[in-house]
Amino acid sequence: EVQLQASGGGLVQSGGSLRLSCAISGFRNADLDDYAIGWFRQAPGKEREAVSCISRGIDTSESPEYMKGRFTVSADNAKNMVYLQMNSLKPEDTAVFYCAATYGMGYRDYEYTYWGQGTLVTVSS
Repeated sequence: EVQLQASGGGLVQSGGSLRLSCAISGFRNADLDDYAIGWFRQAPGKEREAVSCISRGIDTSESPEYMKGRFTVSADNAKNMVYLQMNSLKPEDTAVFYCAATYGMGYRDYEYTYWGQGTLVTVSS
């Protein structure tokens, strides 16, 4: 059974940093190379939006233009972990962050098949 588990959220002051982790299980290693792991977030009262995604199979990451700059996605292939380093956090970054898996590559949430439970990030002003 494929499972993704996001963790690392919490309360941080504006300007601070957090690193989120996504633990991936249930894939064969060879199969995981065919999937991208994406980060998404949903703020209170807003629609879910893409943050970033990474594929170890093609060794590349992508982010929507509006997300570039403060957030960096990375992967530890040996541990089947994907991370999201978030710097210079702002109150408007407050959201539930999710990691998910899709076959191929991209950051359209409707293309993602497997979703983990989210982790809440709260940025205080």
